[in-house]
Amino acid sequence: MKKMYGAEFIEELRNRDDSSQTDLEFDRNVLSIIDRVRSEGDKAVFDFTERFDGVKLESLIVTEEEIAEAEQTVTEDFRRALRSAKQRITAYHEAQKEQSWFLNQNDGIMLGQKVTPIDSVGIYVPGGKAAYPSTVLMNALPAAIAGVGRISMVTPPQRDGKINPHVLVAAKEAGVGRIFKVGGAQAVAALAYGTESIEKVVKITGPGNAYVARAKKWVFGDVAIDMIAGPSEICVVADANTNAVYAAADLLSQAEHDERAAAVCITTSEDFAEKLSSEIERQLAELDRKEIAEQSIRQFGRVIIVDTLEDAFDVVNRLAPEHLELMIDNPMEHLAAIRNAGAIFLGQHSPEALGDYMAGPNHTLPTSGTAAFSSPLGVYDFMKKSSIIYYSEGALAEVADDVITLAESEQLTGHANSIKVRKEGYSCADSN
Repeated sequence: MKKMYGAEFIEELRNRDDSSQTDLEFDRNVLSIIDRVRSEGDKAVFDFTERFDGVKLESLIVTEEEIAEAEQTVTEDFRRALRSAKQRITAYHEAQKEQSWFLNQNDGIMLGQKVTPIDSVGIYVPGGKAAYPSTVLMNALPAAIAGVGRISMVTPPQRDGKINPHVLVAAKEAGVGRIFKVGGAQAVAALAYGTESIEKVVKITGPGNAYVARAKKWVFGDVAIDMIAGPSEICVVADANTNAVYAAADLLSQAEHDERAAAVCITTSEDFAEKLSSEIERQLAELDRKEIAEQSIRQFGRVIIVDTLEDAFDVVNRLAPEHLELMIDNPMEHLAAIRNAGAIFLGQHSPEALGDYMAGPNHTLPTSGTAAFSSPLGVYDFMKKSSIIYYSEGALAEVADDVITLAESEQLTGHANSIKVRKEGYSCADSN
């Protein structure tokens, strides 16, 4: 890993997404896919699936028979681990559920907030380089806890026209209603606008490749989305006492995701930096996904050496990483110094991979510095709020003149009149 004594590469890291994501030709391709799906429905989806995935499908819908076949394929160990993860993820997200609330005041005023689940959601689960049953749980379980009425899932088919069995079993465990064999920008368009087979949803969640991310950006406004996910990233804060073997393993756990993933360590110890670099090289040689991880480390792997932990935390807050590991002595004492991070892992025995699968908090996290202003996916993302306002006749009369004054200051005489007609009615009633 490259050693440095500053964080000059932060802007480089921010812009590490494929240049094609801002390329006009790339956008034209994505918009062309969206337009064809909107106008041709299933036909366009079938055509794009054959073109991009190399699969000629007869139906987009995953059948109960296919799910039953998948259940026979997976091991009992997988099923047990999946249910253990489901239990922990459910318990954590149950605590996020919000309730409607009301404030009853003694002067004829009642105010409140009504919390309602959204009607439908479409979950995108990536395929391609790997299968992600954990992504199914992390998206579907919060939606189910929120009370979403209809949960659909899209995911690219394999070359044999089937969906990875682990993904199918996870979908059944999580309560996904319908599963469709489609990926890419065409899947996003189908969820956003509907086709003969795929019913339109009001929100789309889940990560994907550059085409998926760009398609989500273009359909936003017609539907809601969770976030525009960029390449994965991890930041480890280390001191002289940090275990270099653990830190190297955690950094590589993200590097193996994608060639554009970023693995950053910020440390106060030159000696640790040397140990870490050596350990990265040793473990890298043993990884199954060595080529991907090696390219990630070469391009976006950094060890930043700072004078103090306060300097380290300053870099962290500027970086706003997706995953942050505080692998330092007494990490809880320093938690208040962290303002910007998607998920924070404390101590030597809380690796990022634990959060990906089993701990309970959501692993769908803000990337590319967006943790400075956004949050992990949660139950709150599948609920909406309505303000409740009730004023009695007497309560409105007390504030009528102030409302009229403010409305007239904005030259909105219609607003003012809606108050005046009531005020005049009260006066007439009083005179009678």
